[in-house]
Amino acid sequence: MAKRVAVVSGGIGGLGTAICVALARMGCKVVAADLGGDAARVAAFESEVAGHDVAFAPLDVTDREACAALVDDVQQRHGSLDILVNAAGITRDATLRKMDGAQWDAVLAVNLDGVFNLTRPALVGMLARGFGRIVNISSVNGQTGQFGQANYAAAKAGMHGFTMSLAREVARKGVTVNSVSPGYCETAMVMAIPDGIRAGIVDQVPVGRLGKPEEIGRAVAFLAADDAGFITGANLPVNGGLFISF
Repeated sequence: MAKRVAVVSGGIGGLGTAICVALARMGCKVVAADLGGDAARVAAFESEVAGHDVAFAPLDVTDREACAALVDDVQQRHGSLDILVNAAGITRDATLRKMDGAQWDAVLAVNLDGVFNLTRPALVGMLARGFGRIVNISSVNGQTGQFGQANYAAAKAGMHGFTMSLAREVARKGVTVNSVSPGYCETAMVMAIPDGIRAGIVDQVPVGRLGKPEEIGRAVAFLAADDAGFITGANLPVNGGLFISF
């Protein structure tokens, strides 16, 4: 069987890169779609994924036409787009009283609109081929809320609502749709938190540490596998026990 082809939005970055590597190790051909304006950042990513079947493609997920064009290009180059991981995300934190419209709009545009923009064109081919795996990277803060993150939490909670609805629509077509909700992981964003505050966060995590990006990658690869076809509409928390529920 030919290699499965995967697209990972937000593919450059702590979690995105780990997801790309995990899928490549599973035997996939991976396209990491991310903003391409920072040449040094792209070069560092390419060095990190060297030896794996991972290629970079510039993409702004808020650009609906660009998302459709990327999907077309991937399918023309590789014959299919089998796995889509929506991992692109940003933060613009502020309490709601201090949050301006631009901060709200930017987070919703990337974190939620971007999921629609990329999933909609990718889904067409998946349905036609009778196979697809869509994994949306949500967040523990989409489940619990977080002080100063009304925009981010709303987008991440909305992402799972999207997941559950789409899962029902396409379940009989061989396409699964699931979410992964990471907790606090060893990414540049989390490690930039002042030491004292970060230590307080770790104290609240039952396993007593931050997550590793590779652990998120492993969860995504599990849901993206061919033999995960009976799991759909689910949210997989990977948070060290920070939030536990049914």
